[in-house]
Amino acid sequence: MAAFLNHPNASTSTVSSAAKRLPAIFFGHGSPMNTLDDNRYTQAWARLGSETGKPKAILAVSAHWYTRGTAVTAMEKPKTIHDFYGFPQELYDVEYPASGDPALANRVQKLLAPLDVGLDQSWGLDHGTWSVLKHAYPNADVPVVQLSIDATKPAAFHYELGSRLAPLRDEGVLIAGSGNVVHNLRMMGRDGGAPYDWTVRFNDYVRDAIATQQYERLVAYEEAGEAARLAVPTPEHYLPLLYVLGAQQPGETAAVSVDGLEIRSISMLSVTVDAPRR
Repeated sequence: MAAFLNHPNASTSTVSSAAKRLPAIFFGHGSPMNTLDDNRYTQAWARLGSETGKPKAILAVSAHWYTRGTAVTAMEKPKTIHDFYGFPQELYDVEYPASGDPALANRVQKLLAPLDVGLDQSWGLDHGTWSVLKHAYPNADVPVVQLSIDATKPAAFHYELGSRLAPLRDEGVLIAGSGNVVHNLRMMGRDGGAPYDWTVRFNDYVRDAIATQQYERLVAYEEAGEAARLAVPTPEHYLPLLYVLGAQQPGETAAVSVDGLEIRSISMLSVTVDAPRR
C-alpha cells in the first residue's frame, strides 16, 4: 500500500520540530465509570498528562461523536455531554468545564481542506473525551476541540485525516483519540470471566502491527477475519486509533502505554505516538 510507504508528512518533518513536538495519544477509555475510578488505566492517563505537560490546546477524536460528514466544535464554551444511561448520579454530576478554541477549529478546517468541515456550535465534549481528560488534565485548564468521525467513510480516510492533522503537533496541540480497539458490548461478561479468545487475538493483532509499524494492517483490519468481526462489530470505537497513528511523523515510534482486557470483550489498550527520545 503505497500510501503508507510515502507518508504525507515525510517532506515536512525536521529534527528541530521533533524536539518540541507534542505526542499524539490514543486512550482506551472503557466504561464511563473510569471517570470516577482510581485504577491502573486512570493512573496511566494521569501519568501521560503529566509527562506530556500542558499543551496549548487539545484536539479530541472521540468514538461518541459518530456522524455523517465531518465537523469540528467551534464554540467558546463547550458543554459537558452525559451521553450514557443507567449509571450512578455521581457520574451525571461530573462537569468538565474546559473552554473551546474557535481559532483551532478554523485551523483544523484549513488543514483538512478541501474536505467540507462544518464548524459546529451544538455538540460539546462527550464522555469519550472528558472521561480520560478528567485524569490527564483534571483542572480542565486546556482548551478542547472535538472532531467528529464520518461514519460514511472507510478506514483509510480516517488514517489520512490523521496525517493531515499532524502539523498541529508542532503548534502546541495534543491530538487525542478515545475509543477501544476491542469493543463488543453485546458479548461483554458482566460477571467477569476470562477474555474471549477472539478478544485476545485481535488485541494481539493490533499490538503486533503497532510494534512493527505495519499500519496498513490496522487500516485493513477486517483482514484479521472472525476476530476483527467480533472485536469491531461497528467501527466508531476503533477509528480514533487511526487518527493517532496517522499523525505519526517519520522517525517516530508508537508504543503501548497501558493495556488490559476487561469484561471479556473490551480492550483498554492505550497508545502514544512520540518523537524519538534525545
